[in-house]
Amino acid sequence: MTTSATDPTDAETDSAELARLVREEIARRRISRQALADMARISLSTLEKALAGKRSFTLATLLRIEDALGVSLRPGGESLAASAMAGPIVPDVAPDTMGAYARSAVTWLEGRYLTLRPSFGTPGGLFAYLTTVCWMPEKGCLGFAESGRSDSRFEQAGHVSMPNLSGHIYLVTNEQGQYRLAILSRPTIEGQMFGILTTLEVGSGSQLVPAAAPIALRKLADGENVELGLVTADMGHFSGYSEMLGRATGGDFARLHLPS
Repeated sequence: MTTSATDPTDAETDSAELARLVREEIARRRISRQALADMARISLSTLEKALAGKRSFTLATLLRIEDALGVSLRPGGESLAASAMAGPIVPDVAPDTMGAYARSAVTWLEGRYLTLRPSFGTPGGLFAYLTTVCWMPEKGCLGFAESGRSDSRFEQAGHVSMPNLSGHIYLVTNEQGQYRLAILSRPTIEGQMFGILTTLEVGSGSQLVPAAAPIALRKLADGENVELGLVTADMGHFSGYSEMLGRATGGDFARLHLPS
């Protein structure tokens, strides 16, 4: 009796092999599972369950992980071992258009960041979410991805530019020609970055309106958890978040000019 192509044992073996390959790639790149989940734009729970063999990798999840890692993990694609032997897909130096920075020179920027900006929908409120920065080998530059947003459908991902000329850090999203840009200072001794976010705000109906706001990021320690989502004045962590965000303009890291 022959075994069919859909034999559950084969499926379990394939899933276990995929989990092994992903774990090896995480270890080889020295990134955390949370960082991979953020860059792949999947939940940490989904990734953990797949790596533990508690659920199979869906095609959508696998495609997102492959895109984040820059390798093919599916049967018939380039094997992970072959990819590693072939070396980097692109040099470990970002393109001139992003500042021509070397990977070895920007490892200090990689990590997870608490990100704060004013709430666009709640006057006086703040909006808190996570931004993960890590190297994208398939693109040869730093990339970033947002997570933990209560409005997850608006989560952004893109590349990081670091030109020496300005000494600033740029988080750039480009989706089919539609841009969103955050211009940030270099980190302070406390690991905080401040700047301005330019984006599109939802207006009346389906209208999108250009908007600008101060923004602040603080690098998180491994395993550190912070409060995310809408933050209002009646919450205990509002004061600390508000003080941090206020440094963006109060500390002259960014300026918002309005006609008098």
